[in-house]
Amino acid sequence: MSQYVTSEAELEALYGQPAGPAVFKEIEHISEHYRRFIEASPFVVLATSGPEGLDCTPRGDPAGFVRVVDAHTVMLPDRRGNNRIDTLRNLVRDPRIALLFLIPGEGRTLRINGRARISVDPDLCASFTMEGKVPRSVIVIAAERVYTQCPKALVRSRLWDPGLHVEAGRLPSSGMMMKALQEGFDAESYDRNYPQHLKATIY
Repeated sequence: MSQYVTSEAELEALYGQPAGPAVFKEIEHISEHYRRFIEASPFVVLATSGPEGLDCTPRGDPAGFVRVVDAHTVMLPDRRGNNRIDTLRNLVRDPRIALLFLIPGEGRTLRINGRARISVDPDLCASFTMEGKVPRSVIVIAAERVYTQCPKALVRSRLWDPGLHVEAGRLPSSGMMMKALQEGFDAESYDRNYPQHLKATIY
């Protein structure tokens, strides 16, 4: 017998079929309860797909930054980043998108699968202004599947436990990691100046 699962039939034989809440909690629209969850979240992870492969990226802002327009539509601003635009590059070629919302202290997560478009409408972008900065674009998502995920993963990981926070200096700094990749990179200056750079460029 192979040590690898290679078919859906083998998966179903191993895991069985989902039932109960695992099935009926998945709906094709954003319910009132799901809307409240989205509006309380300050952090979402976006997954997209393109010809070069998959991309997964974090997005964050004050809670409510993902705007629920109606039962089938959410919007989020594309804030200033590193200009790699991996997510946007994928979306113009493949509109499929998945979102995973997290709320600090809350074990449950909420997922939206759907399709996205990138809007550059001036009025829409201006409506997402933060600290005087207007995003260059807004991602408009048509929700196709919406459901909550049980808290098992966050309970097992103890993600929100302050006692597990990593102490400063325990991990290599960003400067150290980049110095290992590029000879002559000034890691000390980068790490020293980054807090001010972040403050000046966060929006």
